Amino acid sequence: MSGRGGAVVDGLALGVLAADGALLGAFGMVFNPLYNGTVPVPMGALLTVLLLPWLVRRAAEIDPRRWAAAAPLLAWAVTVAGMGLAGPGGDVLLPATWQSLLLCAGGLFAGFVALRRAEIGYGTGHDDSPY
Repeated sequence: MSGRGGAVVDGLALGVLAADGALLGAFGMVFNPLYNGTVPVPMGALLTVLLLPWLVRRAAEIDPRRWAAAAPLLAWAVTVAGMGLAGPGGDVLLPATWQSLLLCAGGLFAGFVALRRAEIGYGTGHDDSPY
């Protein structure tokens, strides 16, 4: 978009994507300790690995600058760290389990890969990509 009105809309869209990243972090922690009978099924990690890169790519389409494109990833990381280590009422929402490690490592890895791909222009429709 062009002009000041376009910048406002772009800023609002980035804010919505950052809020989505924070909500994804909260929902990821809630759905991570699910079990199917006795088998752990870390749905939160799966949702995070699938959705966080999409949020980062959409943010990079709105504003290709690194910190703007990383807004959903940063909001997700702050939410997971804040609620996971010092949750509401002093509860710990990230217990020391492999599911928690999968949520944190998978989310960070997927988010950083999407951010890097957006930086080099891969998959964003830009023809100046070196790959």
